[in-house]
Amino acid sequence: MGLPALEFSECCLDSPQFRERLRSHEAELDKTNKFIKELIKDGKSLVAALKNLSAAQRKFADSLNEFKFRCIGDAETDDEICIAKSLQEFATVLRNLEDERMRMIENASEVLITPLEKFRKEQIGAAKDAKKKYDKETEKYCGVLEKHLNLSSKKKESQLQEADSQVDLVRQHFYEVSLEYVFKVQEVQERKMFEFVEPLLAFLQGLFTFYHHGYELAKDFSDFKTELTISIQNTRNRFEGTRSEVEALMKKMKENPHEHKNISPYTMEGYLYVQEKRHFGTSWVKHYCTYQRESKRITMVPFDQKSGGKGGEDEAVTLKSCTRRKTDSIEKRFCFDVEAVDRPGVITMQALSEEERRLWMEAMDGREPVYNSNKDSQSEGTAQLDSIGFSIIKKCIHAVETRGINEQGLYRIVGVNSRVQKLLSILMDPKTATETDTEICAEWEIKTITSALKTYLRMLPGPLMMYQFQRSFIKAAKLENQESRVSEIHSLVHRLPEKNRQMLHLLMNHLAKVADNHKQNLMTVANLGVVFGPTLLRPQEETVAAIMDIKFQNIVIEILIENHEKIFNTVPEAPASNSQLLLSRKKSSESKPPSCSERPLTLFHTAQPNEKENRNSIINSSLESVISSNVNSFLNSTSAAQPSLNSSDLELEVIKPNRPNSLPQNASPTSPLSPSWPMFSAPSSPMPTSSTSSDSSPIRSVAQFPWLLVAFALPVEFPRFSPAHLPSPGTLPSQHSAQQEGSSQSPRGQQELALLARLSSVLDCSALQQVRSVLAGVWKLCHPWCPAHRMSGMPGGQGVAEAELGASPWGPPVP
Repeated sequence: MGLPALEFSECCLDSPQFRERLRSHEAELDKTNKFIKELIKDGKSLVAALKNLSAAQRKFADSLNEFKFRCIGDAETDDEICIAKSLQEFATVLRNLEDERMRMIENASEVLITPLEKFRKEQIGAAKDAKKKYDKETEKYCGVLEKHLNLSSKKKESQLQEADSQVDLVRQHFYEVSLEYVFKVQEVQERKMFEFVEPLLAFLQGLFTFYHHGYELAKDFSDFKTELTISIQNTRNRFEGTRSEVEALMKKMKENPHEHKNISPYTMEGYLYVQEKRHFGTSWVKHYCTYQRESKRITMVPFDQKSGGKGGEDEAVTLKSCTRRKTDSIEKRFCFDVEAVDRPGVITMQALSEEERRLWMEAMDGREPVYNSNKDSQSEGTAQLDSIGFSIIKKCIHAVETRGINEQGLYRIVGVNSRVQKLLSILMDPKTATETDTEICAEWEIKTITSALKTYLRMLPGPLMMYQFQRSFIKAAKLENQESRVSEIHSLVHRLPEKNRQMLHLLMNHLAKVADNHKQNLMTVANLGVVFGPTLLRPQEETVAAIMDIKFQNIVIEILIENHEKIFNTVPEAPASNSQLLLSRKKSSESKPPSCSERPLTLFHTAQPNEKENRNSIINSSLESVISSNVNSFLNSTSAAQPSLNSSDLELEVIKPNRPNSLPQNASPTSPLSPSWPMFSAPSSPMPTSSTSSDSSPIRSVAQFPWLLVAFALPVEFPRFSPAHLPSPGTLPSQHSAQQEGSSQSPRGQQELALLARLSSVLDCSALQQVRSVLAGVWKLCHPWCPAHRMSGMPGGQGVAEAELGASPWGPPVP
């Protein structure tokens, strides 16, 4: 990106933007000045280097002239003779070339160094002087201006006028200096484009002259060069023939780098670092190890490639077992433990990579470590759910609740390990435990106490919620319904041993108090779940699946904290009956979108060509305006009473007849007015396409079956609506409206009747019957209290027998 232009008009304003652009120019000048100084220094170094190069080239030429090729064999080929005498020819050419180089070096100082030094001192130096003057005037102007502004308004008018005149003079002088400085800066920026580059061009011209002389020497050398090239090419061709075979072998080895091991007498061999214990610590020594599976012999040879020699005596042992080292038990990576028959103790080895460790363990029939066993912790087995254990937990809880319930990061910030171990040793020691029966001394920090509580729980022989229930708790946390989760965890908690449940109850009561103060300690229920999930519900083995289930462990702890009163103070309920399960499933379905198996069937309809044409024409001309105007006006007026159904659903269905499926765009999946909204959807499995007719395809546009959309939407949006509200076949809309006036006098009822009257004028007899039939089934879903054998007792209208709803035909179409 180039430098911004410096406008003279901005010198008077002296804005921050102008100063910023000016600083960029100043920085560029400083950069140029520094570069020229470095360039002059490098130029002088180049001249000196060229002189050294010339001397070195001459010495190199002398060395070439003195060297003689010695070929294998008694006789030499013509190509070998040509190549052998080439060195003397090279020496001759180099000597002639160095003579011309010395002439170029003698002119370099006058052509390159002197002009650059002159430009730097005269032009850039003048710009620096102008900058000093500009900075001085800036400081002067700012000082006078501040002094002038501090003058009291009570001064005499003559004094104020004199001060104004003085400020104007200083401002004018500052403006002139600013203009001169900007002019000089831009002048130097422009001058450097030619005064800086021209000496370099002159130097390169001399360099080209030198190269041209080299070109002339090359022309004279061309005949020998051609002969030498042919000889070299012949020699190269012979080499390439051999090289291709070597390269083919190399590629073969690259594709299968372990192929050479097939002929090796060892099952596995390579470098390993072996941990050696010293008096003052441990050290890792590099060994070249070999292993034979048949004899189970491991040979370890201490060897370091850097030193190129052995670092000790060879050692051979007989393998007993091989186990991968747990990641959290050692700081090194890629480690595994080896037990030998003829050597006491465990030999810890480190492979060079994870893949190397895997190969070594496969060769030695290694196994994975068993986590959380009693031998994994030095203190494990000493912590028990006995009177001392309960006493320790109660003391820690009491100390936290009385002294640090509001401390930020409670249970998340860990204490110093040495102090935590010391506190635990005091609390767990029966001799000193009696001295601390009441409470823990105030000298112990809260983070030390909380870490001691968590450490003690981890030191138990098994997690507090037990290994055998770990998977059951995880499965409970994975249930979709929250009530089911709580119920299942409630049941599982009461299956725990009495001491485990008592300790868990004690802990959850405490954590609930901690969570109640989350505004001060920042430890919400979710944060406490993260902290205590791996401690209370840790898996028996560390696997990838167990790591993925950590989030569900946290959910279990969250549920225990939030519902601790119900879970620990009440007895779990008996298993739910079938009706209760159905009710639970219904509630669950209302809180989530229906699955493919729960969706109702997609309806199909096959129309005759003339019927389809007539219906589409009627729909396109009438129904779109009718439904979009009446339904939208009605939904807008009733949106406050029915917030779960988006008022744009029917409008979107009518206006967009080419939607890929029949689902409403903005329908809420949790509408409380319908047990299985949406009432229709795409099929749960792909439908075969038909090559004969598109009329038998699923409903995919409003232009096909708008009456079906109305049939599904009316019971949802109008809970009072029933099949009795629809006009009977052969009844005029005005007559039907008169029949319903007695039972629907409210504004909402009048809107319903107006909408139905307009619809009945659009739908023909066949469509009206299908609307009534479908509506009867939808009504049963929306109003399950209605008897199955008849549709009676519905609000706002007379009863309609099911036989009447299914009667067909219904007579002539409605006019």
